[in-house]
Amino acid sequence: MSDETPLTITSGGKQYAIRDAEPNDEADLLALFCACEDYFESATGLPSGPGDVQSLFYSLPEGADWDDKHILVIADETGSAAGLVEAVLGYPTPDTCSVGLFLLHPDLRGAGLGSELAVTLLRSVAARGARHVTATVPLGWEQGERFVASHGFTPTGRPSPRPHVGNRQAGPREPVLNRVALLLPSP
Repeated sequence: MSDETPLTITSGGKQYAIRDAEPNDEADLLALFCACEDYFESATGLPSGPGDVQSLFYSLPEGADWDDKHILVIADETGSAAGLVEAVLGYPTPDTCSVGLFLLHPDLRGAGLGSELAVTLLRSVAARGARHVTATVPLGWEQGERFVASHGFTPTGRPSPRPHVGNRQAGPREPVLNRVALLLPSP
């Protein structure tokens, strides 16, 4: 989803770069995942571990194309990972973008960075032909539910337990996820 020219956003007087993740980001991403323990416990029933970062680079929904998967790092002015977005363009239909993970460091939540990031990325996927964006939110994780609702996402139907997540088996403590969707305006 990133262009030849890296995307940048400004929030709270600070500038952030949106760039493709690289293998040397692993330590920063692990620190981000550990800081976002509240999300992981809501989404999986367990805190994050090193395998969660590694699985970003090899998990893919069945039927998706590796070339369409994007792992984007939101880097602060020092280059450290302040956030992460994982998305697959063209999945599950050619005009859809499926967001798998949207994380911001807890210290940066509620200050407008997440909203600025969401708006920027929604424009970017719309420019690439996406008309629909789908995501999941742990059922009962209020801050996530408020965030997606504030950007126009609506639940797609009854949430249900998930025996599989992408190409992996869900863990025994993984709770129900609420699937949400957004119809993007026509260009």
